Amino acid sequence: MTTSYKNILIPDQNQAAGKLWLVRAIELAAWKDSLDQSQRDWLELNRFAAKPGDFLLLSSAQGKTVAAYGISETHRLATWELAAAAIKLPPGTYRIFNAQNTVIEAGNAQIGWLLSHYEYNRYKSKAKAIEPRLLMTSDMEGASQAIAIAEATALARDLITTPANDMGPAVLEAAVREVGDAHKAVVTSIIGDELLEQNFPTIHMVGRAASIAPRLIDLVWGNPAHPKVTLIGKGVCFDSGGLDIKPAAGMLLMKKDMGGAAIALALSQLVMAARLPVRLRLLVPAVENAISGNAFRPGDVVMTRAGITVEIGNTDAEGRLILADALSLADEEKPDMLMDFATLTGAARVALGPDIPALFTPDDRLADSLAASANAEDDPLWRLPLWEPYADMLASPIADMNNTSESGFGGAITAALFLKKFVPHTKCWTHVDANAWIQNSKPGRPKGGEATALRAFWGMLRRRYAG
Repeated sequence: MTTSYKNILIPDQNQAAGKLWLVRAIELAAWKDSLDQSQRDWLELNRFAAKPGDFLLLSSAQGKTVAAYGISETHRLATWELAAAAIKLPPGTYRIFNAQNTVIEAGNAQIGWLLSHYEYNRYKSKAKAIEPRLLMTSDMEGASQAIAIAEATALARDLITTPANDMGPAVLEAAVREVGDAHKAVVTSIIGDELLEQNFPTIHMVGRAASIAPRLIDLVWGNPAHPKVTLIGKGVCFDSGGLDIKPAAGMLLMKKDMGGAAIALALSQLVMAARLPVRLRLLVPAVENAISGNAFRPGDVVMTRAGITVEIGNTDAEGRLILADALSLADEEKPDMLMDFATLTGAARVALGPDIPALFTPDDRLADSLAASANAEDDPLWRLPLWEPYADMLASPIADMNNTSESGFGGAITAALFLKKFVPHTKCWTHVDANAWIQNSKPGRPKGGEATALRAFWGMLRRRYAG
């Protein structure tokens, strides 16, 4: 992360500043009538129509930048609505005005303004930081929340975008420890053969072929008397597919297969920074699914922590295996809420595309709460069913279940049903199957890792536990 977001949103104390007019198409005519003739002529010459995303610099007698920007007809600014404007403006300090020439607050759009300054330039030899566009605000509490979300988003993006040679299981553990130390959390880890000694066989099995030992990272924070909230993030730092090796095209982005861990860590950072009254636990099974002489094989059978035997139908369905043992550990405590985040299936991407994560939960009230939060935070989720009849697709002739279905149908659902077997006690459980990657750059969202579903889940947790 190269930008200090705290310095971009600043208190409005009537300082001199540039002016950004936000204009809806329906307001255009009346707004133009309020301008001087030279400005109206300039608008006509440039055919400014106030369509969403239209941007135009105007003249100014005061020597400060004045610009107009078209916005949507909705009554609130969406999260990403000002991101394009922020980066198009010349560096400087700005207030935003509506078409009636009244100073307004950006609300959720502050997040997009902040993240328009995000860039990942760790490996650029001649990187040049984006010059800041500062935004005035009278709502510093709202600004603080936006800054916290931007920082957490940037953390997840940085981790996901970092290539696997610099983001293996040990480095991912170091990232968890850094966040934990900043908030006085307790972080421990179980590494290598200790996983077998402490009954985490699937995590060991998936990661044992790699040169960097597999591990289960465990962060605990907060008052033990508060409701227990447990987050689990899939931490496959690189996925070759194992002996069922992926083709080159399928392996190209597998550095992002620890995206679930990055999202869960970012959410943990938000919970701890806000001092939410919960007992937080973060579990990250961190492995690399590599190939060597001791790699696990198709047809192998493993006894999981839960005592359920699993036949390996495909070594490329490894994420659900490491999550199984982590979910079993979490479920033993029967937390008030249990959430897992994973880049789990291509089937979810086929069904919903790259931007919308699949949500699974048996709890209808929680699903409704998350849907409301996703809508409020402009962070989409789509619930898919835990359709129990599909569990038969995971049948095995020699074990309690298989880790994959032979049919190939309903892949995201069968993966979620597999995980559900390891959560017998916790009723308030959610599983998120996310892409954690932006395919094509958009304002505030450059191509690379993304904290998919972060804002939706943070909004839900904040409303549930902080009121």
